[in-house]
Amino acid sequence: MAPREGNLDAPTRHAVDWRNPDFYREESLHAEMERVFGICHGCRRCVSLCQAFPTLFDLVDASATLEVDGVAKADYGKVVDHCYLCDLCYMTKCPYVPPHSWAVDFPHLMLRAKAVKFKQGDVKLRDRVLTSTDAVGRFAGIPIVAQTVNAVNRIGAARKALQAVAGIHAGAWLPEFESNNLRKRLARHESAAAAIPAGRTRGRVALFATCYMNRNEPGPGEDLLAVFEHNGIAVRLAEKERCCGMPKLELGDFDSVQEAKEANIPVLAKLVDEGWDLTALIPSCVLMFKQELPLLFPDDADVQKVKAAFFDPFEYLMLRHKEGKLKTDFKQPLGRVAYHAACHQRVQNIGPKTKEALSLVPGTEVEIIERCSGHDGTYAVKQEFHDFAMKIVRPVAARVRQAAADHYGSDCAMAGHHIGHALADGCAPEHPITLLRIAYGLRKD
Repeated sequence: MAPREGNLDAPTRHAVDWRNPDFYREESLHAEMERVFGICHGCRRCVSLCQAFPTLFDLVDASATLEVDGVAKADYGKVVDHCYLCDLCYMTKCPYVPPHSWAVDFPHLMLRAKAVKFKQGDVKLRDRVLTSTDAVGRFAGIPIVAQTVNAVNRIGAARKALQAVAGIHAGAWLPEFESNNLRKRLARHESAAAAIPAGRTRGRVALFATCYMNRNEPGPGEDLLAVFEHNGIAVRLAEKERCCGMPKLELGDFDSVQEAKEANIPVLAKLVDEGWDLTALIPSCVLMFKQELPLLFPDDADVQKVKAAFFDPFEYLMLRHKEGKLKTDFKQPLGRVAYHAACHQRVQNIGPKTKEALSLVPGTEVEIIERCSGHDGTYAVKQEFHDFAMKIVRPVAARVRQAAADHYGSDCAMAGHHIGHALADGCAPEHPITLLRIAYGLRKD
């Protein structure tokens, strides 16, 4: 019997063959791009997801043949530049992903193109700096320096100068830096929770702080600690960490991704061996350990061990709820919540766990918004892409306005702030874990 085409099966991902010399051959790359672009042109189902697909289709429609063979290979990079590896096309839209015989993997094809571009040295200094989150955070997080950087970022003239010199859009939202970071705040914390196993969870969680939550917005990390310990889950910080590597992955810098992996994985694997589950508050970081590193290093046993132990925070809470181990002693209704589901959480294939958790709170109505915010960590701040990022976020902001919500926010704190920037009404986003802490009535000291 002939094998059934894969469009009715769950998407499957193949390892990224980035160590193969052919991976970096332009002729081979362009041949695969022409093949995949031809399939995308004939389908056009993903046109509303990001700017990569409209760019491709505009190139085709303006070509002499009105087909992909009429598009100059030199213009393929224009499509690549607009892909920020959100993965939505692969996981939510494309009917031709593996195991379909056409085996379309648009995000990882764009990743390959980025890697070729990086290998050729075709990368801006700005992009190298923006993706060096550890180095930037260490400097900008120094007391006095942090306050100075934050103050300068609020000055219009300084932002215009930054745009002229570095290509960082003067109107883009930029995160503030926090000298009293999460590591300092939790340095002496010792969990007194009982650590009761439930289902796949062991009741002991090591939090991977992430660059952003540690140095830019530590509040949700404290909120996670309060919520988890209220539910009898022991929490500690991972002993140390480097950036998860996602920013460098999006740049196509595999060597830096490997360096980050070699710094992080031994620490995290040791925690798993000691009986700890793993989590992080940035969906991109969770996805890095759950999917991207395992696909880049499929034969690394410790990478696979960390993958199996890594959970989205709300996935973890709802797994325990399924076993009757989540407290529902909520004290405060949340009213209407406009909740933006982050792309890198959606593609983990865990279901809308954040919405499910918030919906447990009596007197709470959650409207889920399943559209990309267009932020991507760096895409929205770049001068040449900011206007496209604002175009992508506009429908999300409109949904928040229409909801007339009491609260709004996203699993990705940066996406939440980008939505707030588009709303421009002075109302700040709140991370879902913060909302859950409010609902429990857990006081902040």
